[in-house]
This record gives sequence, C-alpha cells and structure tokens, in this order.
Amino acid sequence: MELTDKNQYLRSIQLNREKIKSFKKYPFNLPAIKNLSNLKFHPNVTFIVGENGMGKSTILEAIATAYGFNPEGGTRNFNFSSRASHSELCNHIKMVKGIKRPKDGFFLRAESFYNLATTIEELDEDVGGPKIIDSYGGCSLHEQSHGESFFSVFINRFSGQGLYILDEPEAALSPSRQMTMITRIHELVRQEYQFIIATHSPIIMAYPNSIIYQIKNGFEITRYEETDHYETMHAFLNNKGKMLEILLG
Repeated sequence: MELTDKNQYLRSIQLNREKIKSFKKYPFNLPAIKNLSNLKFHPNVTFIVGENGMGKSTILEAIATAYGFNPEGGTRNFNFSSRASHSELCNHIKMVKGIKRPKDGFFLRAESFYNLATTIEELDEDVGGPKIIDSYGGCSLHEQSHGESFFSVFINRFSGQGLYILDEPEAALSPSRQMTMITRIHELVRQEYQFIIATHSPIIMAYPNSIIYQIKNGFEITRYEETDHYETMHAFLNNKGKMLEILLG
C-alpha cells in the first residue's frame, strides 16, 4: 500500500524567513535557500537535483536534522559526531508533518558513511546481546567495498513504514546497481515508504512515481527529460565524438 498525500509522513517544510538576519551569509545565500518559503514533498519520492554548490546537501541535512536524525547519518537513535559541521539552517525550518507517524527512518549520506560504519562497530563492541550490524546484513560495513556496504544498508536496514532521506546514494553505486536501486525503491514505496533524495544520477531520478525539484534560482518542478542532468548525459551519449572534440579542443 503506497502512501498518499493524505497520510504521508512529511508533507512540506517552511522556512522562517522573518527570523533570518541576512541572506548574504552561508547557508542562506545558497540558491536552494535564498528564495525558499515553502517546499512540498511527494508522498512517495521527492528528488532534489542541481549543480554542485546549489545547496542540495545543505537542505537535505537541515531537513534530516530538524526531523530528529543525526546530522552525520543513521537512524534517529544515533548521536555520534566526528565533526559538528552542520549549518544552522535546521533551526529555521518548520516541519509540516502528516497525520501518520513513521515507524522507522534513516538518513543516508555519502560523505559521512565511513563514520556511521565505524560507530556501528564501536557500539557493538560495548554491548552484549544482539548486534546492531545484524540489521545491516550481519557483515561489517568496513569489510565490504564502499558500493557493497551502501547497498547492504539499503537492502537490509530499511524496514518499512518509514521516512528515508538519501544524500547522493549513487556515489558508490555502479550503473547496474543504480538500476537495481530503482527496483528496490519501488518495492519499498509499496510498503509505505517516503523518500527524499538528492542525486546527480539520471538513472535514479528516472523513477516515475515522484516529483523532481531542480535547483537553479530556487526550487523548480522539472520534467525528467528537461533536467540538466538528463540533457547533458543524453547529449554526450548520443554525440560522444563531437562532445569529446569540443571538450578536448
């Protein structure tokens, strides 16, 4: 059973603009933030795409933190911090939640995944009984390749009826794994999952039951074929020789 706009976990966020002293300073000067007032989410999958430096990871981190996740990733039960580098944006966001509460959730981010894997091992050394790693496939995330450990979390840890926030999940995945990820997303959506995903991958953002926000001067709802990522990849693959001629002079 898929979530609908009536029972989704997170309906939207609102930026408390009147409490922000200046939009000339980070992170409020980022294109994703400076023109933001209200951002509505799809009940199943919301994609946030755009060039580097637009603020995708910053806004995703703020959403996750404001919702109660650890800024460096994991479930809402994780509280580790290798370096407190998250912005103050989370303090200026109002969460508009749905009538239904998620039973689970996870914030997966590429840049701090190593810290998450390390924390799991450290916690398992300190406690007896069932191991945390058992719910991640039973094999140390450090003893797998980066891509295998990413996919292991996605396959084993996500447990249904939850809000899952993913920051560039394609970072460690091959194109074939990214296609498998689409299949897995579809399976999970039918188990009342809601996803918010920042990505550069034209493969992952092709998932149809979704909305795509492209960040330029702000958030713009964009058709898949009209995203910069799709247009660039399509042009390159269909005109490789000409593109390389232009790029290499």
